[in-house]
This record gives sequence, structure tokens and C-alpha cells, in this order.
Amino acid sequence: MNRKRIIILVVLAVVIGAGIFLFSGKKSSKPLAGDQAKPSLTVTTGSPDVRNWSHRISATGNVQAWQEAIIGSEVAGLRLAELYVNVGDAVKKGQLLAKFTDEMTELDLEQQRAAVDEARARFVQAEAKAESSQKLKDAGMTSTLDNIQNQSAAQIARAQLKAAEARVKAQALRLAYTRVRAPDDGIISSRTATVGSVLQTGNEMFRYLRRNKLEWRAEVPDGPLQKIRVGQKVTLHTAQGEAVAGRVTRISPVVDAQSRNGSVYIELSGTKNLKAGMFAQGELELGRTDAITVAQNAVVVRDGYSYVFKVGADERVAQVKVQVGRRMEGRIEVVEGIAADAQIVTAGAGFLNDGDLVRIANAGSVKRINPSKTN
Repeated sequence: MNRKRIIILVVLAVVIGAGIFLFSGKKSSKPLAGDQAKPSLTVTTGSPDVRNWSHRISATGNVQAWQEAIIGSEVAGLRLAELYVNVGDAVKKGQLLAKFTDEMTELDLEQQRAAVDEARARFVQAEAKAESSQKLKDAGMTSTLDNIQNQSAAQIARAQLKAAEARVKAQALRLAYTRVRAPDDGIISSRTATVGSVLQTGNEMFRYLRRNKLEWRAEVPDGPLQKIRVGQKVTLHTAQGEAVAGRVTRISPVVDAQSRNGSVYIELSGTKNLKAGMFAQGELELGRTDAITVAQNAVVVRDGYSYVFKVGADERVAQVKVQVGRRMEGRIEVVEGIAADAQIVTAGAGFLNDGDLVRIANAGSVKRINPSKTN
């Protein structure tokens, strides 16, 4: 009897223990379900902004002189006596750059002036004789042949005087060429002349950047090249991080057969930190269009694709693939993927996954969207 009672008590204990175990298991499962319903992250949301942005294309190319002029010798056989400028010097139009020896040239000029005086005296004499001969001819006191000879002698003397005067002008010009002057404002970029050298006509002495103006030669693919027009604005970025404004002045009519690029010439302003020959990058502005933009932090790049997280009415996020375009002012243009009135995560998107439940930090200011409206 006692043994039977002990067995019954053991069975009851086992049943009660199993019931307690099952009951406690059900209770412990409730907190687990509650944990799954908790938001994974607190985020900030907002809608895209529509902004009127400039449409630009990027290009690269070299900075070069607007015009690089060569100053050469215009006299031959003279020794270079003085040089007054060096590389990097700014010069003004008409400024004296160099001087050749001019003693022999001055003597030649004096000789030519004396020849003019002699020719003038012969002309005066011949002209007087011709006038006298004409009067005698009219009076019948000399022959026609003698009169013709006297008139011809006067004409020859007149021509000889003009030739002598021309030689004086040529010699005076040669004397002026012994002073080498700047033909325009600019900056000396090269000096090949040496004091004491004897130059020939046309030998290079200096090179200079005319008016100190630079231009940027941008290489642009043939597709965007068709959209560029003379007068469009350009922004060039220097190595120091400065932006230099420019304007399209010329467009090459030829596209390179190998690279399929065409050249666009941009006149630059404010070129203090630019040098001819520098390689530079810039942007050509083709016009302005409206763009659907989002904050830069709203776009997440994964596996080479761009995504944003759209917030649903149940405060769960959906990962949406988008196509991006222009970037400026800390924002990114979304070309395709979402509508302008979509509610997306603007801060904290990098830590989310598709389907996550989120807590919205700015919930009071968020415009709720109709869950039936899709993009």
C-alpha cells in the first residue's frame, strides 16, 4: 500500500514538473517575439528636393597661351650690345627690350642724307635748265630735240632725288631696328639672345605671352561636343583647389579619329596661379534643368549599385535601387528609382537592411504617405 502511494506521488510530481516546464517555455517565448518587434535603428527621414541645377560635363586638357609671340632680330650683321629684360618680366607695348650697336648704322644714315642733298641740287639745276629750254623752244630759239633732252634730264634728276630720299628712310628704319621693342603688352616666356652675339635677320631673341592671357584647351567626347556653344560658361579647377571662371571662345570643327575627342578653347579670367603648359580639369556648363535630389547620406552603394531606403506606413524600410546623376551642394540627383514625394531615410541609411523596422526621430514632422501609392 505504501509502495503504491509512493508510485502515485512520483507520477504526480513528474506531471506537475512537465506542466511547469511547458508553461515557463510559453512565457519565455513571448519576450522573444517582443524583441523581434523592436526597431533596429533610429533614423531621420525626409522627401527628395527638386532643385534647378546646372547640367555640366567634365573635361581635361592643357592650359596654354592665348597667343605666344616671337620677337626676332630685324637687322643683320650687328652685335647685340644690351639686354634689358629676362624671363618672367612683364613688359608694356613699346618698351625697350634690347639694343644693337648703332655707330655704323648712324654713319650710313648720314651718308644717305648727304646723297639726298646732292640729288636735290642736281634736280634743282636740271629743273631750271628744263624751264629755260622750254622758253627757248617756245621762242623758236632751240630745237625740239634739245628741249626733249633737257626735260628728260629734269625728270631723271627728280627720280634720283626720290630714290635718295627712300634710301634715307630705309636707313633710318634700320637704325630704329637696332632698338628692339615690345610689340604688345605681355610677359617674357623665353630669352635666347646673348649679349655680344651677331644675329641675322629673323633670328629669335624672345618669346612672350601676349597680353598675359591664357586659355584652356579642353578635350571633349564627340557626343557632348555637339551640345557646346560659344559663350557658354566654364569652371576650371586648379591644383591649389581654386576655381577659375572661363568662357568658350572657339570649338574645333574636327574630331580626332583615334580618341573621338574634339577640342574646345576656353578663355580664362583670373589666371594668377595658372601657368602655360599645366594640365587641368574643369566643367563646361550646358544649361540648367530641374533635378530630384536627396542628401548624400541617403544614398548607399552596395555591390556597385546605388540604393535608398524608402519608409513604409508600418515604419519598415524597403531597399530601392536608384540611378544617380549630378552631385553638388552635398546632394545627389536621383535620375530613376523614386518619386519626388517618396519618404526616404536621410540619416542612418548605411546601417539598414531591406525590411528593417525603424524608429523615426523626426516623426512629428514627417509627412505620412499613402501606402497604396507606389513609385
